[in-house]
Amino acid sequence: MAEFFPRDAATAGPGLALFLNAGDPPLDVLEDLVLMLDEEGVECLELAVPFPDSVTDGPVVRRSARRALDRGTGLDDVLDLIARVRPRLHHLRIALLADWSHSLKHRDLAGATRDIAASGADGLLVHALPPRLRTTYHTAARDAALPVVTTCYQRSSEATMAEAAAHASAYLYLVAHYGRSGTAPAAGHAALAGTVAALRARTTSPIAVGFGVRTRDDVEAVHACGADAVIIGSAGVERIERALDEGRDPVTGFRDFVRSVRPPVQIRTGS
Repeated sequence: MAEFFPRDAATAGPGLALFLNAGDPPLDVLEDLVLMLDEEGVECLELAVPFPDSVTDGPVVRRSARRALDRGTGLDDVLDLIARVRPRLHHLRIALLADWSHSLKHRDLAGATRDIAASGADGLLVHALPPRLRTTYHTAARDAALPVVTTCYQRSSEATMAEAAAHASAYLYLVAHYGRSGTAPAAGHAALAGTVAALRARTTSPIAVGFGVRTRDDVEAVHACGADAVIIGSAGVERIERALDEGRDPVTGFRDFVRSVRPPVQIRTGS
């Protein structure tokens, strides 16, 4: 089973997951970008099969999804990309994000899960899965040996948090606040410490925090609250959008962004 956020005994700092819509940038450019992330030591790419009109995404991510959809990007294209790039990755894990209604509803769920695992994806997050299908989904993922990403909010019910913790076999995505991507919690990420601790008592899987993380200071604040990793979406997607609008290389621009948000490596010395 893939370990999404392995901790190197010689370094300190949170794991880093970056969200992108497959197809934005175009898939041939995205292939180079994925290889760059691996070279930079990024732990996880949360790669979305684009879908329209997400109620949980802010305008930056929604524009990105629309560009990718306009290029005709679908689930099969994304799985082909993962299959091509997986043999060349040494460090990066890929968690596929697929919307139930747009990408999976018209497929056999067990068959689709097997196809996703066979592509080389390291984990799966299904967006807006109907509650009646959760047991079927978890069984299919287990049978395919495909780790699952689960989600909950800081203000989720005890039952929801317990379920998310019980089924998180890739990592648990703690959404920093209820709202749209790109917006930060009013009390700051430090206020998540109690929720992280409560989830930690319920799962051995990594806990990753996302929403509203844009800068190195934000990354360090998330790490200080006890999370294993930080997920950055809108701020990175905005760099892609800017590079495309200005006719610049998205890979170079995104590399600069990664380096700007990642805290410097701290070498631990022995006593």
